[in-house]
Amino acid sequence: MKLRMTLTLAVAVFSLGLLPVGAGAVTYAPDYHPDTPKGPKSAPKGNAYGYYCRGESKKHVKGEQGTAFSRCVKRLKLADGNENMKPKKACKGLSKKHVKGEKGTEFSRCIKKVNELRREKAATLAATSVA
Repeated sequence: MKLRMTLTLAVAVFSLGLLPVGAGAVTYAPDYHPDTPKGPKSAPKGNAYGYYCRGESKKHVKGEQGTAFSRCVKRLKLADGNENMKPKKACKGLSKKHVKGEKGTEFSRCIKKVNELRREKAATLAATSVA
């Protein structure tokens, strides 16, 4: 009887010793923020139009052609391909209706993103021409 009690006590102490190791294996990212857009913080090199449209919805709405994200990418590509085209013309046809809970309209967000794309390209060109 004494041997059985000693073995049980030894197994209990051994398993308690492993508990902190097993508990430490599960880690949670304290910096996780589901509301922030995913992706690089600085503008990517090349024609990564999706970077500028990363806040748009990728969910398809019945009756509309494509998603808000795909429409945004197409408009940015169109505006980037023609430097003389005004942002207003590139974003023509997008909705100007306000949606509750969203900042601005689809049209105004598109214009803002085209201007941002052009500013980034101009800054990149200026930086490469100086160097």
